[in-house]
Amino acid sequence: MTLKEQAAVAAAGLVESGMLLGLGTGSTAALVVKELGRRLRDGEIRDIRGVPTSEGTARLSRAERIPLLSLEEAPTLDLTIDGADEIDPAWNLVKGAGGSLLREKIVAQISRAEAIVADDVKMVARLGDRMPLPLEVVPFGWNTHLDFLRGLGGDPVLRRSANGAPFITDEGNWTIDCRFSGETGQRMLESPAALDEMLRSRAGVIETGFFLGLATILVIARESGVEVLRQDA
Repeated sequence: MTLKEQAAVAAAGLVESGMLLGLGTGSTAALVVKELGRRLRDGEIRDIRGVPTSEGTARLSRAERIPLLSLEEAPTLDLTIDGADEIDPAWNLVKGAGGSLLREKIVAQISRAEAIVADDVKMVARLGDRMPLPLEVVPFGWNTHLDFLRGLGGDPVLRRSANGAPFITDEGNWTIDCRFSGETGQRMLESPAALDEMLRSRAGVIETGFFLGLATILVIARESGVEVLRQDA
């Protein structure tokens, strides 16, 4: 197995029979869902149910015969397993490259534990050093955010699909990817919480890709192997 596959297996190993799960989105999360399906078929676990964070994850989960629930049926979850685009030393995250950040954050916030599966290249000294910050916005007036973001030292770009049309999230919104650079942008990145609050205060910005204080378990794939870290360890 590749290190990524080993990490997915280790993350799936956190799941116990009877758990209510949040099922993340992205290539790594898909490997976890497939491993959970195998564990169910082989009788290693039973009676698990999941809340998917995207339509793609829902389709894969059904193919793996993992029973699914809505948030109305499962307002609290035992564990969510997901990936991340960046992880800082305080275990704050940037997520959203897969286009499902709003659903992912809703599910993360109702989870007793949030396990993040990633390779060690995702570990950064500061959020924003490696990846742009995604913002999920309503289509109406999306362009009104551009000058505001530029004033914060950002370089905002509307995310587009392969055909050139705006990328549409499962909630019918659009995504602006914003990289912060220069003196102003670097200053903004020094306080993710303050920047997050500033961005979410704008009408039309539904959510940001900052996931702050939500991760409780890290499953990190390194060249030397897979490491599972817990906040309470």
